[in-house]
Amino acid sequence: MKDLENYTKSELIKLLKVYSKNWLAHDGCWFLAAEEKFGIETAIELDKKSWERFAVSEARRIMKEFEIPENSGLDALEKAFNYRLYAHINKQEILRTKDKLTFKMIDCRVQKTRSEKKLPLFPCKPVGLVEFTNFAKTIDKRIQVRCISCPPDDVKDSYCIWEFWIGE
Repeated sequence: MKDLENYTKSELIKLLKVYSKNWLAHDGCWFLAAEEKFGIETAIELDKKSWERFAVSEARRIMKEFEIPENSGLDALEKAFNYRLYAHINKQEILRTKDKLTFKMIDCRVQKTRSEKKLPLFPCKPVGLVEFTNFAKTIDKRIQVRCISCPPDDVKDSYCIWEFWIGE
């Protein structure tokens, strides 16, 4: 097996994208299997529990590897968003003001795949609330989260939009 240090930059970029897509495909396969066996409501409950744990783990690893200090605010959250597993396989946008960060998922592989398979959009809002809240609060416990829109809400120019700010 080739050591990562011996890969070219181009190979590493391809590998990162393949790993990210494979991880997301596994997550989707797991969810569909749970949905088929237990129904959508139970599958969503299981997915929420999984994301409750994974979002914390992902944030902690990102903080450690990219030297992001705890409780360092919206700048840290913005930086951490760029290192998430799906950051480079989904089209995302971050808008900043001094006091607020708005995260938009412009193109979502999960929703695109479901549409291609003639499945309805995944109603990911309850899972997203757990995921984004746990990820953000791991970065900085003061961060507050609000969903602007996310399926089952109507999808317009973005699949989902999340707002973050520092609260008390």
